[in-house]
Amino acid sequence: MVEVTKDFNGKPRRNLAPACATDCVEGMEVLTASPRALNARKTVLELILSDHPNDCLQCEKSGDCELQALAAKMGIREIPFKGEQSHYEKDTTLSVYRDMDKCVYCRRCETMCNKFQSVGALSGVNRGFPSVVAPAFEQKLGDSSCVNCGQCVQVCPVGALTLVDNINDVRRALADPTKKVVVQTAPAVRVALGEEFGMEPGTIVTGKMAAALRRLGFDYVFDTDWSADLTIMEEGTELLHRVKALLAGDKNVNDLLEYPSTAKSPQGMFGAVTKNYFAPKIGVKREDVVCVSIMPCLAKKSEVARPELGNGTDQDVNFSLTTRELAHMLKQSNIDLNSMPEEDFDSPLGQSTGAAVIFGATGGVMEAALRTAYEVHTGKTLPKIDFEECRGIFGESIREATVDFDGLPVKIAICYGLNNARKLMEEVRAGNPNG
Repeated sequence: MVEVTKDFNGKPRRNLAPACATDCVEGMEVLTASPRALNARKTVLELILSDHPNDCLQCEKSGDCELQALAAKMGIREIPFKGEQSHYEKDTTLSVYRDMDKCVYCRRCETMCNKFQSVGALSGVNRGFPSVVAPAFEQKLGDSSCVNCGQCVQVCPVGALTLVDNINDVRRALADPTKKVVVQTAPAVRVALGEEFGMEPGTIVTGKMAAALRRLGFDYVFDTDWSADLTIMEEGTELLHRVKALLAGDKNVNDLLEYPSTAKSPQGMFGAVTKNYFAPKIGVKREDVVCVSIMPCLAKKSEVARPELGNGTDQDVNFSLTTRELAHMLKQSNIDLNSMPEEDFDSPLGQSTGAAVIFGATGGVMEAALRTAYEVHTGKTLPKIDFEECRGIFGESIREATVDFDGLPVKIAICYGLNNARKLMEEVRAGNPNG
């Protein structure tokens, strides 16, 4: 809330207005910290808190909650209003836990789901006091169009949407003497983890992270970059097959499912190799190997549960933890990343190439696949391995380019985010004029 003391004509007025929904025009005079504006903000905050559970000590967002921080900033020590507490059924998917009793109706999750991800699983339902952000007809999130991307959790300012916590599952596995616990870490984790321990954003903590994981008790510490190389080989080969099919005039592609890559993700490939190759090499049954992944995205929690990523009784990857969950585990165990020595990943599943490293950047998968496909197709060594057409963060755009395969023009398209992926597939369905 702000206080408008002069309107756009310069005439005096004394109106309170919501800053986020009031156009600022030439001639207005706005006070952002007048006693009246501050009092209004405090009152609104007290009203929000009157309908909010008082379980901060048990809340997943405690210490990282915007509502908690605002209450402290505004000096709120007691709630003068006795509100009628909202109560909604708790809901969980494979990766997202919903507690709408804590929802403050900011609707950031709805904006993220609809505008940026174009999934359309969340919207405001009902009116007045019973209103809530939920799937249509207040169905469970798992029964809706939700794809478990987790972006709603990322933007939720309170504990209404949180991740499904697998820390205790991993701790039980680490404490089981009959199990060999293997961990794989995604490339983004080694950059993001340091921030949780006060390091400068962008600090690379690969060696310290490997050491810390061994202190937690993991038997083998491997790098998902190793299986990213496998994914690159698979996708490069698939690209070659499609180029050859087009050259042969085979256009028998009638279903959009035939267009995306059929390769598993690096996480999925790593789990399969760990259970089916590495386990026999160390003389352990696959059921006695617990594979844990550390990933930057909680969508990986739902991916590991996919039925095709296992043998029917044992999943290739048993548990997936986010970067934040790993940070919590380390702090709970009094392990300070800053004081860790530098250690290497275990071999052989800890070795990788530069192609795997760029996998984590938008366009990196395409660039790595093009490097492999070019040399296999032409039989020539690339004079320059950089395909700069593939690089960059594109926001709401889709990048298209043509790459010269020694006289054969190969058209590529790269997008960032689910919304753009959907737009690209719709262009394919409509018959993109660019091929």
